[in-house]
Amino acid sequence: MRLFIAINFSNETKDKLIAAQRLLKNHALKGNFTRPENLHLTLIFLGETMQSRLGTIKQAIDSIEGKAFELSTTGLGRFRRSGGDIWWVGIDGCPMLTKIYNTLADSLTTSGFVIEKREFKPHLTLAREVSLKNDENMPQKTDLFNITVDRISLMKSERINGTLTYTEIYNKNL
Repeated sequence: MRLFIAINFSNETKDKLIAAQRLLKNHALKGNFTRPENLHLTLIFLGETMQSRLGTIKQAIDSIEGKAFELSTTGLGRFRRSGGDIWWVGIDGCPMLTKIYNTLADSLTTSGFVIEKREFKPHLTLAREVSLKNDENMPQKTDLFNITVDRISLMKSERINGTLTYTEIYNKNL
C-alpha cells in the first residue's frame, strides 16, 4: 500500500483552493492540476508500506496530543522544475502543526520508518508540471484564508481505473 499522513479539508476550504487553481489555470499553457477531492496537506509521506506496519502508524497518529487549531495561508508559490513548475498555496508558520509533524516523524523514525530529512515546509499543492503563458502576468497573491484543522488522517494512494485516488483508512480527531 502507498501511504501518507495528511490533513484533509472541508468543502469550504477546497472551494477556496479551487479558486486559486482557476487563477493559475487562466495563466497556464499546461499543467497537471490536483483533483478537488485530492486536495490535502501532506504531513508525512510513507510510500509503499506493508499492511503489517499499519498498527505502528496508527499508534504514531494516536500519540498526537492537542486540540483543533487554525492554519493561515500566505498566497501562491512555486517550486521551479525543468519539466514545469509545482504551484502551491503556502501555509504560515504554525507551532501546533510543527509539533504534530515532529511527533509523527520522531515516532515513525523510532519504529524504523525512513522519513525524509528535509525541512518541513507545509504547502497545498495546486498543480504540477505547470508552464505559464507569461511569468510576469501571474499574480502571486490569492485571497488569504484560514483552515481549521481538527483531524489527522492516514491516507492510501492508488490508481483506480487510471485515476489517482486518495482514501482515508484511519484518522484521529483533535
